[in-house]
Amino acid sequence: MTDVNEVITRVHREEWARVVAALARRFGDLDIAEDMAAEAFATAVERWPVEGVPPSPGAWLTTTAHRKAVDRLRREVRREEKHREALMLSDTPEPLGAIDDDRLRLVFTCCHPALAMEVRIALTLRLVGGLTVPEIARAFLVQESAMSRRITRAKAKIKAARIPFGVPFRDDLPARLTGVLAVLYLIFNEGYLASGPGTEAVRGDLTAEAIRLTRLVRALMPADGEVAGLLALMLLTEARRAARVSASGELVTLEEQDRGAWDRELIAEGHALVRARLASGQAPGRYQILAAINAVHTDAPDARDTDWSQVVALYDQLLRLDPSPIVRLNRAVAVAELDGPEVALAQVDGLPLEGYHAFHAARAALLRRLGRSAESRAAYDRAIGLAGNTAETAYLIRRRDQLAGAAERLTGG
Repeated sequence: MTDVNEVITRVHREEWARVVAALARRFGDLDIAEDMAAEAFATAVERWPVEGVPPSPGAWLTTTAHRKAVDRLRREVRREEKHREALMLSDTPEPLGAIDDDRLRLVFTCCHPALAMEVRIALTLRLVGGLTVPEIARAFLVQESAMSRRITRAKAKIKAARIPFGVPFRDDLPARLTGVLAVLYLIFNEGYLASGPGTEAVRGDLTAEAIRLTRLVRALMPADGEVAGLLALMLLTEARRAARVSASGELVTLEEQDRGAWDRELIAEGHALVRARLASGQAPGRYQILAAINAVHTDAPDARDTDWSQVVALYDQLLRLDPSPIVRLNRAVAVAELDGPEVALAQVDGLPLEGYHAFHAARAALLRRLGRSAESRAAYDRAIGLAGNTAETAYLIRRRDQLAGAAERLTGG
């Protein structure tokens, strides 16, 4: 029984999106697709422990869900048009070879520009990722009922607007793909930089889901450089996850992390993707440059071995694509290692990031290095007030309190 349950759990992770996507395209209704996929898995939970796992679990689930959808439409006598469509389709199942494309269609449908960004993320997690509404609600720090209403409204909007379950025309693909990658990156960051006071520092379930979905898009669009760049960026970031939080629950900065705890397999895969993009000779996009920056960091056996000149050069390249204040802030942090904290502080001061905790944390660190302890302490206080999770708050408090301890020792207090 336990083995069968483990198989069902694995199959749910691997096949949920396939089943939902096939039904969504066939019946043109996300509610039917989701509900009947759930019923098919419920049937599997009942029958597989008794009858055994079928040779092709995905095909069994798709067929079962399809039959349940047809039965449901037959019962809903008021939906005569869909009833006729279902009868026409019921005896002509499509070959399962198109399912991978269906999954990509579903990702693009969830990420339609008509939907707000947070709704795109939630819908992608629910329909493509198979996360439950309570899990998604926790990730967004909202009530389950509120998240349920958001997802319901999003599906209704897709239905009312008659948004097709299809990949955009080739000319439209770059613009739509940009939105898809942005959603996947936000999902990853929601897990890696879990936001909200009192939250855990890392949500491994969300980072794993974002990587899985990005792998899916890369498998279907292997020639796109930004898809490869985003996957490399996620892998190289995820590789450091085990070293990011200490045993006491405090954030560990990149320079202080135990590099022996980094996942070398993920690093090797990420580096290979970065090298392949460099070898292509094509101008890199934003995700590819961010991945290259992470490759420089993860290539150094020790923080002191980091090639900061290369990091700054890559940020210069990124600034030409994304001249945002946050990119300027990150570049200044790298400049501090190359040209000193005074030069970096001049670049940081004046950035319009007063509400961003990392801005104040960076200022605090630079002021600390310059011996301006009172100003550093004030910047730490501001960063602590804006920090997003307990691990980060604990780190910032310790660093601030170290300043007070140093001042007491100097004055003999």
